[in-house]
Amino acid sequence: MSDLERITARRGELDALAAELAKQLQEVQAEREELLVAERVLNRLAEQDRAVTEAAEAAAPVKVQVAGRAVLLIPHPG
Repeated sequence: MSDLERITARRGELDALAAELAKQLQEVQAEREELLVAERVLNRLAEQDRAVTEAAEAAAPVKVQVAGRAVLLIPHPG
C-alpha cells in the first residue's frame, strides 16, 4: 500500500470517527437539555410542596394554655 493510499484510508477512518463523535455529541447535548428541564420541574415541585406544607402548618390548630387549661387555637380563615 502506498503512502497516498494509507493517508486516504486514514482520512476516511477519521472522517467516519468525526461523524460518529458529532452524532454522540448531539445526543449528549439533547440529554443534558432534557435533564435541565427535569431539574427545573423537580425544583418547582419542591417549592410547591414547601408552600403547601407551610400553608397547612399555618392553618393547623395550635395547642395553647388559657386560664391553665389546654385549648386549641384555631386560626381565622380570612
